[in-house]
Amino acid sequence: MASIAGEPSGRSAGHRRLVLTLLVLAYTLNFVDRTIIASIGQAIKTDLKITDTQLGLLGGLYFALLYTFLGLPIARLAERFSRVNIISAAILVWSGFTALCGTAAGYATLATYRFGVGVGEAGLLPPAHSLISDYYPPRRRASALAVLSLGVPVGSLLGAVIGTRLAQDYSWRVAFMAVGLPGVLVALAIRALVREPARGGSEPDGGRAAAAPKPSFRHELRETGAVARLLLGRWPVLNMVLGATLVSFAGYGGGQFLIPYWLRAFALTQAQVGAIVGLIGAGSQVIGVLLGGFLADRLARGGAARWYGLIPALGVVLAYPFLVGVFTAATWRTAAIWLAFPGIFSYFYMGPTYGVVQNAVPPARRATATAVLLLVLNLVALGGGPPITGWVIDHFAAFHFAHPGAPGLGEALGGAWGADTRAFGTACPGGAAPVGVSGARDVACKAAVLLATRQGELLAYAVGLWGALHYLIASFGIGRVLADARAARGEAA
Repeated sequence: MASIAGEPSGRSAGHRRLVLTLLVLAYTLNFVDRTIIASIGQAIKTDLKITDTQLGLLGGLYFALLYTFLGLPIARLAERFSRVNIISAAILVWSGFTALCGTAAGYATLATYRFGVGVGEAGLLPPAHSLISDYYPPRRRASALAVLSLGVPVGSLLGAVIGTRLAQDYSWRVAFMAVGLPGVLVALAIRALVREPARGGSEPDGGRAAAAPKPSFRHELRETGAVARLLLGRWPVLNMVLGATLVSFAGYGGGQFLIPYWLRAFALTQAQVGAIVGLIGAGSQVIGVLLGGFLADRLARGGAARWYGLIPALGVVLAYPFLVGVFTAATWRTAAIWLAFPGIFSYFYMGPTYGVVQNAVPPARRATATAVLLLVLNLVALGGGPPITGWVIDHFAAFHFAHPGAPGLGEALGGAWGADTRAFGTACPGGAAPVGVSGARDVACKAAVLLATRQGELLAYAVGLWGALHYLIASFGIGRVLADARAARGEAA
C-alpha cells in the first residue's frame, strides 16, 4: 500500500454528498452485520439451546474484542495511507465473515466467525471519521458525523426487518448469508468513486497537516499516547467519552434483548416483531441522530459550545421514562406507542460526541482519535453490555423460576446472585421446558424468562442515566477545550 499525499478537499458539494452517502451505506451494512445477533438471536438460542449469557457474548465480547484492539493499528495506518483503500478492504472482510456465520456447525464455530466480523469492522469508523473531517469544516462536522451515524438506526432497522423475516421463513443461517454478501458491491463502489482528500484541507486557517515523519514503532506509540492524553487527559473531553461509553453500554445491552423481549412478552411472530421494533424504534432513532447533531451545531454557534454536552444529557434523561413504558406495557400496541419516543432522545449523543472528538485533535490524528474513543467505548459498552445484560437475565430467570412468589426487582437483586443457573438451564434449556415435559413446567420456564428479561432490560437502560451525568459535567468546560484546539491549529477564534 503506497503512501499518498491526497487531493485537495475543495470538492463540489455534489461529490461531498456522494462520499457521505456511500459511507452511510457502508456504516449501515456495518451495523446490520454487527447487530444481526440481536434480531435473530431468539432463533439461534432455540436452535442451539444456549443461554442468554452465551447469546450476549455472540453479540458483544466475541465481536468486540478484536474489533476494539485492531482499531488503533488500523487507525495509525489510516493516518498515512489511503483511507479509501482501507475502508474498501475492511468491508470485504467483515461481509465475508458474516456470510460464513450462516455455515457455522455449532456455537464454537459461530463464535469464531464473529471474531472475524470484528476484525473487518475495525477498519471502517476511524478512517471514515477522518475522511469526513477532511470533507467538512469544523462548524459542520457534528452535523456530517450525525448523518454518518444514521447507519446505526438504519442498520438496526434493516437487520430487524430483514433478519427476522428470513429467520422465520427460512432459517437464521440464511439470514446471515443474505445480509453479508451485499457488502461486496458497496466496497467496490467506494473504491471506484471516493477520492482521497488532502489531510486538514477543510480547516479554515492553517489547518493543513504536516508531513508525517518516517514510521517507526516508537513514533506510533508516541502518537497514540498523545491522542489518548488529548481525549482522556482533559476533564471535559474525558466526561464526553465516559458519557458515550455508558449510554452505549445501555444501548448495546438493552438492544441485544429488545426483540427477544417482544417475542417472549407478546404473541407475535418473528417477522411481526422485527417489523414493529425495526420500523418504530429505528425510525425514531433516525430523527434523534440527525436532530442531536444539527441542534448541537446550531446551538453551539457564537461560543455556546456547552450544548455539545447538554444536548446528549437532556436526551438520555428524557428517554428513560418512555423505556419504562415499553417494558411495563400490557399489550404490544401500547408498547409500540411508547417505543416511538426513546430513540429520538437517546440518540442525541452521537453527532455531538463524534464532533467534539474530531474538533479536539489535529487533522493528522483524527482517525486515531476515533480509534481511541472506540477502544474505550466498545471494550466496555459493546464488549460488556450484551453479555452482562444476558448474565443478569439468566440469574434473574433462575431466581424467579425457583421463587415464583417473589416477582419484585428488589427481591431479584437480593437473591439472584445465589440462584442456581445450572439447574435452571437443565429444567428450561433454551428458556423452555424440554419436549415431552408437562405444560406447567413450560409455562413456569417462560414466565421466569419473561420477567427476568423485563427487569434486566430496565436495569441495562438505566446505566444511560449515569452517562447523562458525565455529559452534564462535560458541558461546563468543553468550550475552553475546543477553543484551545482551534488555537493550536492556528485557526481564528
